[in-house]
Amino acid sequence: MSRIRRTAHENKTMLMKTASYYVIHIAVAAMVAYAVTGNLWASLTLSLLEPTVQAVAFFFHEKAWSRVGRGTAGDNNASANAAPQGA
Repeated sequence: MSRIRRTAHENKTMLMKTASYYVIHIAVAAMVAYAVTGNLWASLTLSLLEPTVQAVAFFFHEKAWSRVGRGTAGDNNASANAAPQGA
C-alpha cells in the first residue's frame, strides 16, 4: 500500500490533471452520446465507460512522454559535451 501512496504523491500534479481531464471528458461524452442516442441511460453508461478507459490510458501516455523527455534531454547533453570525433 505504501508504494501506491508514494506513487500517488510523486505524481500528484499529473493525477490532478488526469482527474480534471476525466470530468471534462465525461461531460462531453455524455452530451455527444445523448445527441446520438436520445437515451439518457445509454448516454450516461457510454459517458462513464469510455472516459474511464481514456483517463487510465492518458496517465500512462503522460508517464511515457515524461520518460522520453528526460531521455532526450540526457542524450542531447551527453552529445554536446562529448569531444568531436576525429579531433
